[in-house]
Amino acid sequence: MKAMIFSAGKGERMRPLTLTTPKPLLVAGGKPLIVWHLERLAAAGFSEVVINTSWLGDQFAPALGDGDRWGMQLHFISEGAVPLETGGGILNALPLLGDAPFLVVNGDVWTDVDFSALPQQPQGDAHLVLVDNPVQHPRGDFILRGDGTVSDAGDAPRLTYAGIGVYRPSILDGWREVIGATEGASANPPRFGLAPLMRHAMAHGRVTGQYHAGRWTDVGTPERLAALDAALA
Repeated sequence: MKAMIFSAGKGERMRPLTLTTPKPLLVAGGKPLIVWHLERLAAAGFSEVVINTSWLGDQFAPALGDGDRWGMQLHFISEGAVPLETGGGILNALPLLGDAPFLVVNGDVWTDVDFSALPQQPQGDAHLVLVDNPVQHPRGDFILRGDGTVSDAGDAPRLTYAGIGVYRPSILDGWREVIGATEGASANPPRFGLAPLMRHAMAHGRVTGQYHAGRWTDVGTPERLAALDAALA
């Protein structure tokens, strides 16, 4: 299974740090955030990783090389000056990801998730990792049912999507109808988020998930980056 690390965002909440450094290359515990992912992916047996880039994208290849130091191959795919968002980013990367299920990881989270413990063949279109709701996101995102399916409907307590999931390319089937007529969807290449497609698949019972009780941090602000850096020291 191949993996993709989302790395194209502008990191506006992390400014001024991201004025000169893309967020996945910011350092915590002596390593760039994205290097923590690459090390864990390599340990889990992944040999090919796609990294989408946009904001300050020319910094990634010099910083990471070709992946040889981790025993893997890195593929950098530029989205141009304007990021394609999560759904558009995956669509743009599909020629590199191929037809099999693939792992997606947000480049701006830190976690001790064991990537080898995720299913290589999800039952439906996606399998998500969910975590306890952080202070900055108390409501959470989705409901993890007792049968392992994930839902966006109902009043049950919600968990937070960890920015980690295994997806089939079929998650993008009919994306234009799901997204609707938006400015981004009509762009070339198209720009659109993954969340509407996830919710559409959930409504049809095609998303499963698992709860991660270990460590996870959404490194969304300079303060949270500093706290993570101190915790990893």
